[in-house]
Amino acid sequence: MSDEFNYGEIYAPIYEEYTTVQGKVAEVDETVAFLERYCNGGSALELGIGDGRVAVPLSQTGVKVEGIDNSCSMLKLLAERSDLIKAWQGDIAHFNSERRYNLVYCVYFTFPLLSTREAQIACLRSAAEALDDEGVLVIELWVPGLNPLVGGQQTTNARLVDHENTIVNVSVHDPLNQNLISTLLWFSGTSVRRLPQRVRYVYHQELDTMAECAGLELAERWGDWSRSAFTKRSERHISVYRRTSP
Repeated sequence: MSDEFNYGEIYAPIYEEYTTVQGKVAEVDETVAFLERYCNGGSALELGIGDGRVAVPLSQTGVKVEGIDNSCSMLKLLAERSDLIKAWQGDIAHFNSERRYNLVYCVYFTFPLLSTREAQIACLRSAAEALDDEGVLVIELWVPGLNPLVGGQQTTNARLVDHENTIVNVSVHDPLNQNLISTLLWFSGTSVRRLPQRVRYVYHQELDTMAECAGLELAERWGDWSRSAFTKRSERHISVYRRTSP
């Protein structure tokens, strides 16, 4: 993953705690159940594998999971968690694999960390080439809600407030590049953490078009990992792509 803020290195020391308070650990079982049905004990490749939050429990279902991440610190966390998963350091936008997989997946909004359209299309092409003939690509993305924003406008919103944590996100909008340059401020007890990142938001229609450029076509789209319908009120989507028939 090529993000100039070194997302993995910044988040690695707090990643398990952060994903827990954001509710991502709680939904792992649903995520694994969703993904496992596409490989059924076969093989899977995770783009942005991180600390193995999804990959490790998926491997425990009998799937042979491998992964790519650009962060040495994240890969170290993964190695400490499991020695059964082959993972390597690399850029998820540009990778080659001799192996072909039943499933390639990219979750927890990792895809937008590729902050240019070119990098995102390159990622889709690399993923398509890594699929076997019947394989699928699964991507989790949030639905942008950016209509009121203009160029350079700054927004502040609360991402989480509970009795122990307050997470506030401050963003500047770059509409020409569909970028949000953000800083998360995480207040917990007496500590304050500053977590910068840059993302390129993508509407689901644009994702479909970019996927077509990469030789993929939409097979399914859901509103969450439990397969709720994707509607105009959905805040995210889980999109499943197959290689385009020749």
